[in-house]
Amino acid sequence: MKTILDHDIAAPQAWIGDDLADDVGLVTLDDTCLEELSGLSALLETNPLPVLSLHPDDFELPHCKALMAQVRAQLDQGVGFAIIDRLDTASLAEDTATGLYWLLNSMIARPVAQSWDGKMLYNVTDSGKEPGNGVRPDITNVGQNLHTDNSYNLSPPDYVTLFCRQTAMEGGVSELVSFGAAHNQMRVEAPDLLARLYEDFTFDRQREHAPDDVMTIEHPLFTWDGNRLLGRLSKRQVHGGYALTGKTIDNRGAAALEKLEAIMTAPGMRKEFHFHPGQIQVVNNKACGHARTAFTDWPEPERHRNLTRMWLRHEGRAFYNG
Repeated sequence: MKTILDHDIAAPQAWIGDDLADDVGLVTLDDTCLEELSGLSALLETNPLPVLSLHPDDFELPHCKALMAQVRAQLDQGVGFAIIDRLDTASLAEDTATGLYWLLNSMIARPVAQSWDGKMLYNVTDSGKEPGNGVRPDITNVGQNLHTDNSYNLSPPDYVTLFCRQTAMEGGVSELVSFGAAHNQMRVEAPDLLARLYEDFTFDRQREHAPDDVMTIEHPLFTWDGNRLLGRLSKRQVHGGYALTGKTIDNRGAAALEKLEAIMTAPGMRKEFHFHPGQIQVVNNKACGHARTAFTDWPEPERHRNLTRMWLRHEGRAFYNG
C-alpha cells in the first residue's frame, strides 16, 4: 500500500516562482573563497592530475568547505537549488576550471557515473541529433519538459550540477519548479489524480544499460518516505516506455501526467534564470524539476552553448546503477 502525503508542504521547500526574489538561491563566492581557489588553481597547474583523482580532503579549503556545507543545507532544507556565482573562466585554463568545479561539487556529495559506460563529467551541448530512444534531450537544442535526471533508471542522483562555460546566442533559459508546490496544488485541484502519481509508470531506460538488460523500468512519479517528498519525473521517457512495451498508458495515468504538467507549467510556477559563464547551478534532483528552453547557437563552433554536468549521490557505489 503506497503512503500518500496527506498535508501541504511548507516553505521554503514548497515555493512559487513568481513569489521568489530574484536573488533567491544565489550563493556568492566571497573574497576568502576566491583567495583559496586562486591558490588552489596555481597548485593544480603546477601539479597536474586527472580531474577524477582530485578529492577535497586533500586540500585545506576551510572557507570553501563551509560555503558548500551551506549550499548543501539550502539544497536539503531550503528551496532545493543554488546558483554559485562564480568562477572566473576567462582567466582559468579549461582543465583548471574543471578541477575547481569538481572539487566544489565533491564537497556536497560524491560524484557518480552519468552513463552506463562510466562517464563522470558530461558535456551538455548540441550534438545536432533529434531526441529519441538512445538520444538524451540534453545533447540537442530542443526545449525540454520539466524533469529529473536519470528518473528512468535504477539510481537517480541526489543532486545535478551544471557549470556554464558558454551560453547560446538565443534561448536556453533555465527553468526550475518545486515538487512541493506542485504537490500542494494537485491536492487542491485533483486529489484523485495525485494518488495515481504514487503508482507505477513505465519509463524508457534510454539504452543506458547492458545489451541484454530490460529496456524499460516501472516506478511512481512521487514517493513519500515519511520525511520527504521524492520526485522522479520524465514525461518524455514515460511516453517512450509505453511505446517500447507496446502498451497504452491507462486513462487515469495519462490524465495525472497531463495535470501535473499543466500545474508545473502554469504562469508564475517556475523560477527562470539566464546562465552566465562561470556560474554553477546545483539542484536537488528529488525536490525540484528542471528544464531549459530551446536555443539557437552562435554560428562559430567555438562559441556554441556548452555546459559541464556532474551527478552527485550519497547512497550506493559510484557506478551508474549504484
